[in-house]
Amino acid sequence: MKKELFFVRFLKNPLKIGAVFPSSRFLATRMIEKINFKTAKVIIEYGPGTGVFTKELLKHQQKDTLVVLIESDPYFYQKLVEKYSGKKNIIVIHSSAENVEEILKDLQITQVDYIISGLPFASLPKSVTQTILEKTKRVLETDGYFITFQYTLYKLADFKKYFPSISLKKEYRNLPPAYILSCINKK
Repeated sequence: MKKELFFVRFLKNPLKIGAVFPSSRFLATRMIEKINFKTAKVIIEYGPGTGVFTKELLKHQQKDTLVVLIESDPYFYQKLVEKYSGKKNIIVIHSSAENVEEILKDLQITQVDYIISGLPFASLPKSVTQTILEKTKRVLETDGYFITFQYTLYKLADFKKYFPSISLKKEYRNLPPAYILSCINKK
């Protein structure tokens, strides 16, 4: 997708899109570096947008690993369906990350190994952030990872409330530079 189209989607709904340009391949590589693809059975991606992280996930996906993409923007959802429809072990869902428990119940999945997120938590209402983080914690396996990136550490305290064990890295080769938060689910 061209950067101009991404920018138009941002202008139409800045609270949901949260970025002016798609994430860089450098950020995508950093986002997946904690994933053990040899053992992962289920990986969810919140807000895949143009699929920059999805592309990296699928490069390393094992044949028995299920990847579930949850996208709320109708345009991005349609583009993801066009790209991945009919591909083995990839499911594209048009919904919000707030509905992750219901989505997994419908798919008959009880726990998830990894959740990657491109959601703009800094621009989401506090109640939405809390709902997503609470449900994310519940669906993750013990010692599973919730990995997200943020342009600021504005909501770091919210993440720590649900995930006290967080490692932080910064990727400068992104516009703008981004923090990668790797949150381990300790129960």
